[in-house]
Amino acid sequence: MMTDTDSNRVLSVLRERRSVRNYTDREVSDEILRTIIAAGIQAPTALGFQPWQFVVVRDRDLMQRASDYCKPILAAKIAEEPRPGTEAFLAALKNPEYSIFYNAPVLVLVLGAREVVSSAVDCTLCAGNMMLAAWALGLGSCWIGSAALVQQSPDLLAALKVPEDHQIVAPLIFGYPAPLQPKPERREPRITWVR
Repeated sequence: MMTDTDSNRVLSVLRERRSVRNYTDREVSDEILRTIIAAGIQAPTALGFQPWQFVVVRDRDLMQRASDYCKPILAAKIAEEPRPGTEAFLAALKNPEYSIFYNAPVLVLVLGAREVVSSAVDCTLCAGNMMLAAWALGLGSCWIGSAALVQQSPDLLAALKVPEDHQIVAPLIFGYPAPLQPKPERREPRITWVR
């Protein structure tokens, strides 16, 4: 049973967590990553299938290769369908020094079994737990959805050790945050009550 203090701490983590796009060089220990993954697998899973698998990537050269592969594909998509507010991101993608992984020390790929229909939802819930656990442990995280573009490269999939019967659902980066900007305000939710 949770105490009021426990409940307040959980709610505080939910309120304060944010996507972090600036990291220190400090490494994240294997023990902390195991703790984060252990929190992830406590997520709901349809019919108890638990379709997830994880790849932990610390190889920064491989992360840079993946970033360099994804950047021109992203730039082309943005140029094809320009939207207000994407100009700065497009400029960043064209900068050879820019990494879609924001120079984080570790990338964790949450993979979902292709044969399980609920795999994408289950792995998304798992990823959410992982990001909350990271924040509770003093780490930042960010879901780098565009990194899933590496699935178009058999060479990168092999280098990342992604099995053929799994797909990348959630590419997550983790690390110790560098100084943070204030968290953007959330809009009030639209709620319809049906009684």
